Amino acid sequence: MRSPQNTATASESLHVPVGAAAATTEPAPTRALRVRVVGATAIASAALVLIDNTVVGWVHSPTYAAPMKEVLASHAHHSAAVAIAVGLEALNVPLLLLFLTGLHGLVGRRGGAGADWSRLAVAAGATLSAVTAFYAVLWDGVVLSAGQLTEPSPVLELAWRMHAAAFAWSMAALGTTFIGAALATHASGLTPPWQRLLGVAGGGLLIAAGTANLAIADGSALLYVGVSGLAAWLVWLTATGVRLVRAQHS
Repeated sequence: MRSPQNTATASESLHVPVGAAAATTEPAPTRALRVRVVGATAIASAALVLIDNTVVGWVHSPTYAAPMKEVLASHAHHSAAVAIAVGLEALNVPLLLLFLTGLHGLVGRRGGAGADWSRLAVAAGATLSAVTAFYAVLWDGVVLSAGQLTEPSPVLELAWRMHAAAFAWSMAALGTTFIGAALATHASGLTPPWQRLLGVAGGGLLIAAGTANLAIADGSALLYVGVSGLAAWLVWLTATGVRLVRAQHS
């Protein structure tokens, strides 16, 4: 028969947080490697987005306000550039999800502070990935249609307009991902205060742009509001990635 003191001690042992239990059983080198892998995926994701936008800018991809004849000509002559850009976006989807789920794990192992925000980031990131896939498939459709046409067709225009709308709408999903990740990493002590401010400001710009998705898909200059938020996301991803890669422990 156990004494009351022993019973109380046993009961307390059942309520050790999962994160704390993991921290005491997982070897330090394994924890450090896990943190560095999450950091490396953040840097790789940022690099892919930067390369993707560089490729698109290099061939002077038409804006969403451009006439359909210009859209047709551009995609007929630069199909290889679009293929590279779409391929990079396809590669970035698993990298982004790996980063967000890995980040959620790190937050949990540090006591769970910010876990709700990291869950939000994972959910929004999954939504972003789905919209990105839709956007990329439609872009492929524009290229394939353009290669068979001498004049713009209703099908080409529909694919292009839907591609533009998907891109504009994805900004809100990225903004939510950004805010959730920034608040989660700050709450768990993984990043300094300035990155939280960057996340809230940049994510807010992306969400604001996303709410104007119809105007942006129609060629509005409000697109540059979202582009500013995207630039902030890349800075945050890179800074967070470097910080995690250089970390000595999780």
